[in-house]
Amino acid sequence: MNAKTRLDIASAALILSLALLGWEFGVQMSHMPVYLLPAPSRIWHTFWGEPLYYLHALWVTLGEALGGLALGLLAGIGVAVWVTLQPRLEGGVMTLALLIKSMPLAAIAPLLTIWLGFGVLPKVIITALLTFFPVLVNTLVGLQSADSEMLDLMRVHRATAWQTLRHLRAWLALPYLFAALRVAAPLSLMGAVIAEWTGAGNGLGRVMWLAYANLNLPPLFAAIFVVSTVSIFIYLLMVWLEYKAMPWRTPSVD
Repeated sequence: MNAKTRLDIASAALILSLALLGWEFGVQMSHMPVYLLPAPSRIWHTFWGEPLYYLHALWVTLGEALGGLALGLLAGIGVAVWVTLQPRLEGGVMTLALLIKSMPLAAIAPLLTIWLGFGVLPKVIITALLTFFPVLVNTLVGLQSADSEMLDLMRVHRATAWQTLRHLRAWLALPYLFAALRVAAPLSLMGAVIAEWTGAGNGLGRVMWLAYANLNLPPLFAAIFVVSTVSIFIYLLMVWLEYKAMPWRTPSVD
């Protein structure tokens, strides 16, 4: 771990600690009712009172998030490759993708629950819809980023469109794909939680909904902190995977 990485970690920890201390101090000094805003210490004790309850819910939500992320990733990359090989279709495909992006997930999630039930499938679909667009746009931009000199060189060597895609465009698109994953991977967890609000037997979204329905804010905030913490680790995992896939582009973190 180099000096810059250690400094980044230390500064992030300091800022987070100061924010939590300010929160705790503000709640204690203002005598804020727990049903309006619980203190971090109260949230901490709530989590450690039933850690397995939150971890089991996290496991369910994480499975739905990973399934949706995988589906959105495959669909986004597949459509981007298709449009790259068939550029005349780009206008129509991107218009359809924008329509999908503009659909309010809070309105679609209840419909999918009605149509597909309370199982895992509607949660996976909602998460895939949320992650599909950033993967599609970034991958498409990366695949189309080859300059004319590179493409002319491939034509000189009589490379087919597929060979150009495999040996040139795919490598140029890799940084763009990981940039999309930095956004889409944490978003997948948010998508699963949103989908669980509309009806689920388990998961962090259900934990939040039950706590909200009973005006029991400490469990609600405990679930929020679990989601936030795991989202940070997912983001850092994407950064680490990017470094492993392209060590020549990322500064060493050893």
